[in-house]
Amino acid sequence: MAEPVRIAMWSGPRNISTAMMRSFGNRSDTAVIDEPFYAAYLAKTGINHPLREESLAAQPTDWRQVVETVLDPAVGGKPIFYQKHMTHHMVPEFGRDWIQQCRNAFLIRAPADVLASYTEKRSEVTLGDIGFVQQREIFEREANRLGHAPPVIAASDVLENPRSALSALCRALDIPFTDNMLHWPPGRRETDGAWAPAWYDSVERSTGFAPPRSPMRHEALRDDLKPIALAAWPHYEQLLRYKLQPF
Repeated sequence: MAEPVRIAMWSGPRNISTAMMRSFGNRSDTAVIDEPFYAAYLAKTGINHPLREESLAAQPTDWRQVVETVLDPAVGGKPIFYQKHMTHHMVPEFGRDWIQQCRNAFLIRAPADVLASYTEKRSEVTLGDIGFVQQREIFEREANRLGHAPPVIAASDVLENPRSALSALCRALDIPFTDNMLHWPPGRRETDGAWAPAWYDSVERSTGFAPPRSPMRHEALRDDLKPIALAAWPHYEQLLRYKLQPF
């Protein structure tokens, strides 16, 4: 079987990453996978997330098995294989050489917006939980390998003008854009992770990208979140320099 085009989309949580998975999953030529390293991350770190036991039971907990899955040309059986990855799942003990076999893209969102959304679902949060440091590490590793910046797409641009932003992303990934990416049926998918009931309620009700909200002001964050937002900002700003310009 011919190797599919593997698209690894790297983001932290609450970055419209599930809506992006819906968008790509609505293409007739694309199979999707939802956070394949999640169970391995939970097992390695021991962190307590909603639906932890269900997530551990649903996926391999050995990162090497996960790599076999994401590189398996038969998974999905379609010419494009879209992989939704959380950057914070890639703990130092997990190998990263497999990443070079994918077309990597990076979905970014301002730290204050991420934190405001994250704490609606889970009140406790650390800098490591939201993936900005790890996202920059993976981005710089891939940029060094390629000799140029890989595609970076801002969540705000997607929400503001989905057609324009996704057209730019598809061009950067060297795949055709299709109008099917702009809308999708509501509801849960078989490809959604076991954690979906705790995190995906708004996406399950959606039929397309929601209109953008007003940006969260740093000073409006809870006091304990402000230092985290400040620490995340330089990593976000570094990727923001390379974001795709919608057209």
